[in-house]
Order: sequence, then structure tokens, then C-alpha cells
Amino acid sequence: MSDDLIHNPKGGMPRLLEIMRRLRDPETGCPWDIEQDFASIAPYTIEEAYEVADAIEREAWGELKGELGDLLFQSVFHAQMASEKGLFSFDEVADTMSDKMVARHPHVFGDESNAKTPEQQTADWEAIKAQERAAKAEKGVLDGVAMGLPALLRAVKLQKRAARVGFDWPSTDQVIDKIVEEAQELREATDPDHIEEEFGDLLFVMANLARHMKIDPEAALRAANAKFTRRFGAVEAALAEKGRRPEDSTLEEMDALWDAEKRREKAKNA
Repeated sequence: MSDDLIHNPKGGMPRLLEIMRRLRDPETGCPWDIEQDFASIAPYTIEEAYEVADAIEREAWGELKGELGDLLFQSVFHAQMASEKGLFSFDEVADTMSDKMVARHPHVFGDESNAKTPEQQTADWEAIKAQERAAKAEKGVLDGVAMGLPALLRAVKLQKRAARVGFDWPSTDQVIDKIVEEAQELREATDPDHIEEEFGDLLFVMANLARHMKIDPEAALRAANAKFTRRFGAVEAALAEKGRRPEDSTLEEMDALWDAEKRREKAKNA
């Protein structure tokens, strides 16, 4: 019966759960899958989440289904390991999320009116999450901000939490002044540990500036990465037309080609 399900192309979620169970079977499963644990699989989970974000960023809709499937498989993998340890099942994971969404949306699933502004809904959401943190005995303002988040994202979340209790600069200008101050401290740092510390401080304040300006710093940096990749590719292409590679060129020549590509892009977008 299980073989029929595994080979059923329309088996849906039950099929995927059975495949995962078979992969982890200690006698007949896959040796690699069997030896994995939560810690060893966690990096793959993070990687798959980024690949989903990448497909969306590139508007690669044909790839998105597969990337979402890869991310779903990570949840199934963790749930299977948890089931083997008697911790919880995949259905309990789904039920927990359903309960959370119902509790956090009383204006949709409860008696509250849904005639609210997005700002009021955000405020209500944060109030409900604060109650949830209190129920978990998270007493500090910054408790519960996951350590495993990308550092830039975690910085923004920490700053948002602190801002809720008034620990925040009132204006963007003050944040920019702090950036200038931190940049000068980085310039003056000498030993490696001090340089790293000051560099971290500068990045932290840059994340704060993004928050004040309502910019997603991760998205902004991804866009900058994409722009750099595109322009450097144009430099390589221009050199290739001359039968050369970047390592055969000079910085001055590559800078000139870079500036030419910038002008071309600006003219195209004008």
C-alpha cells in the first residue's frame, strides 16, 4: 500500500510524508538521510529559504514551485525526526500554525471588526505577539529574537523591539550623524579586534538607518549585489571583445569600462 502511495504522482502531502518516513527507515532507508539530525539539517533549511527568496527576486516563477517544494521538504524532514523522538508530528506542526494564525487574526476569524487600518492591524499583531512572549516567560524586551537569524535581519528586529519601549533616535538625521561618528571610529581603530568591533558597530547603525527609512536592508543589499554582478559582467564582456580577461587589464581600464556601463544603464532608464 505504501509503495502505491509513493509512486502515485497525485499523492500530495501524504505521499511526501511517506517518502520521508521511508528515507529515514533505519533498516531500508537512505544512509545519508538516516544519519542526519536537527543540527545537520538546519543549514539546508536556511539555504532553501534563501533559494525561495532568490526565485522571487528574479521573478523566476517557473522555478518557484520547485523551490517551495524544497523548503516544504525541510519542514517534513524536521517533523519526521521529531516524530521519531516522540516530540511532535507533522500534523501537530500544521495545527500549531493554524492555531497561531487564528489567534493572531481575531478581526478575520473572531468577533473583532476587520475595519482597521494596516497600521492598527500591525499594532494589534505586535500586542498579541507580546502576550505570547509573556506566556513563554520571555521577560526581557529582546528575549525571543532568534539567534540563528542572518545578522543584518536580527539587528533590525532587535532595534524594532528596543524602539517599542522608546529606546530609539527620534529622527533619521540623528542616525546618519551616528553613522558618521562610527565611520570615524572605524578609521581610527588600529588593532584587528578593535577594527572588527567598530566595523560591526557601523553595520548595526546602517541597519538602524534602513529601519528608519523603511528599507529592507537585506533586499537593498541583494539589489546592490545584483547591480555589481551585472556591471562587472559588462566589464568582462567588454574586455572579452578585445580578447582579454580582467586579470590582463588594469584597474584604470576596468574603472573606465565600469563607468561606461553606468552611463549606458542611466541612459537606458532615463
